[in-house]
Amino acid sequence: MSEWVEATVVERIRWNDALISLRFEAELAPFNAGQFIRAGMDIAGERIARPYSMVNAPDERPHEIYFNVVREGPLSPRLAELQPGEHFWVVPAPTGFLTLDEIPDARHLWLLATGTAVGPFLSILKTAAPWSRFEKVVLGHSVRTRDELGYQETIHQIQQRHPMQFQFVPFVTREPCDGPLCQRIPASIESGALERKTGLDLTPADAHVMLCGNAGMLQDTQASLEKRGLKRHRRREPGHVSMEKYH
Repeated sequence: MSEWVEATVVERIRWNDALISLRFEAELAPFNAGQFIRAGMDIAGERIARPYSMVNAPDERPHEIYFNVVREGPLSPRLAELQPGEHFWVVPAPTGFLTLDEIPDARHLWLLATGTAVGPFLSILKTAAPWSRFEKVVLGHSVRTRDELGYQETIHQIQQRHPMQFQFVPFVTREPCDGPLCQRIPASIESGALERKTGLDLTPADAHVMLCGNAGMLQDTQASLEKRGLKRHRRREPGHVSMEKYH
């Protein structure tokens, strides 16, 4: 495959002023759920590119990315304005290690994300793999305000398909909320609120936790989990916590 291929926008979804999904067609190599691509545009004579996780499952079309518009950024505001039929560039081979084939077996799988980092977890949840490997699967999605809780219909469909295995826990951190947990993910682990909400214990005996989000969330959540005996997972030293700093 060539280094870059053309992607054609099929649909643009504007969740709010700052959150955009682009559905697109492009000739991509096979990928694993949880991986990302590099997407770019030619701006002032230079190809500017950034990594974006795939939201669609590997066998699902069209392809899809979900991103936050950085107003001062060179790329995301331009990507956000693309309309159906317009084009951008992608590197055709997705990559990344936030995939289920990189983690050991456990009874319970916890997927904890901030903001648009929920995207790779949605890709994973649309596949058969988590439901055949884990007794229970929890998706925790932390956002600042309720209108940032995107993909609610997709999450509802996952809940309907797997009612006995799946739980969704929203977190809203910067406005009063009724229903979601009104605290950050690490605070909910420290206080026990997340376990009370799900009825599941976060223990080394039962849990594997996948984290995807900003650096502060990763650092603080890892520290909270370490207090409970859950250690970082590495290929040479299996553990209980896998993570990826979100782009």
